[in-house]
Amino acid sequence: MKYKSLFILVIMFVFGIKAQTGNTIVDSIYSGGKYRSYRLYIPANYTGSNAVPLILNLHGYTSNALQQQLYSNFMPIADTAGFLMVYPQGVTDMSGNPFWNAGTVATSYVNDTLFLNQLIDSLKAMYNIDEGRVFMTGLSNGGFMSHYMACFCNRKIKAIASVAGTWFNFWPTCSLGKIIPVMHIHGTADPTVPYYGNSSMLSADSTVKRWVNKNNCIPVASYSAVPDINTSDGSTAEHYRYFISGNSKSIVEFFKINGGAHTWPGSPYIIGTTNQDINASAQIWRFFKQFNANDFSTNVELMTANKNTLLLYPQPVNEKLHIEYSDFIHHIKIQSISGQCIKEYHFDHSTKNEILDLDFLDNGVYLITINHHFTQKLVKIEN
Repeated sequence: MKYKSLFILVIMFVFGIKAQTGNTIVDSIYSGGKYRSYRLYIPANYTGSNAVPLILNLHGYTSNALQQQLYSNFMPIADTAGFLMVYPQGVTDMSGNPFWNAGTVATSYVNDTLFLNQLIDSLKAMYNIDEGRVFMTGLSNGGFMSHYMACFCNRKIKAIASVAGTWFNFWPTCSLGKIIPVMHIHGTADPTVPYYGNSSMLSADSTVKRWVNKNNCIPVASYSAVPDINTSDGSTAEHYRYFISGNSKSIVEFFKINGGAHTWPGSPYIIGTTNQDINASAQIWRFFKQFNANDFSTNVELMTANKNTLLLYPQPVNEKLHIEYSDFIHHIKIQSISGQCIKEYHFDHSTKNEILDLDFLDNGVYLITINHHFTQKLVKIEN
């Protein structure tokens, strides 16, 4: 498709991996009728005794998992912080170039949202991963895919960071509900994914604004100029942070790289104008590490007509909905917002506490009816 030429990152030489103490495992899973490969970096201090964060790091168009591993150079950070870093490999398009299907072609050709979710599940089955601290980042086409996952398939993702990848104009609007922290990094002189956008994609500023609005952030940013510690790199950086009222954690962050090209700031491998005032990988981890499973999940407590208490959490729902009721629950029905019945649960046993696995639901708003004896309560949930 015409969009794919916009995601060009070619590294024509092979770099040696430096300053790493861990190991890289090359493996694959079966997804969508084919084997999909990935590279997993495991730091030396990983023992499996404690749950650790997982970061998915997606390459750009025409690039590959190995090049992204070397170019972004997360390994020294993972060695210190102790997280796992996986570099998935995209399939090739009609031109023979690796890419990510961020809604640009039919999912029958390749369903990358399915692959990435199955990859997360596969790694969780093999390693001790903190399910509430799974993050995604990517460059260019990988950055687009990160935005796409955060917007339309985010049940397993806590936060994302995109470098030089924005938002397609033809994407529908994200549904409200789950808050997804987002960092965006973009150069104003990017010739591949233009900073100011074009007829196919939003500008970097508009992309950030979309997330500020979706996450219900205060629209006025906290601004700071990044010290120009490298005066010979041909660029400077500005830092914008957006907060939710009453929350001390920055929910949306934006690094505007004045004069920056289609590059990964702080990379030791210079391909065009590469800002060296920030290290994108270090900033991304600094952003990710402030979030955990308990952030932005609220409880909904309701009183039924007979004064019994009904507690549902978390809200918005991630994968599992916890229901606690002061009387016995006999029947639960989940419906679409239009009223179509999706699933029903009948309980022959006496239960006051139930955990529903809602991983099968797509993102959206649903109605849940909870029956007890001859009383029912209709509740709206967001997934």
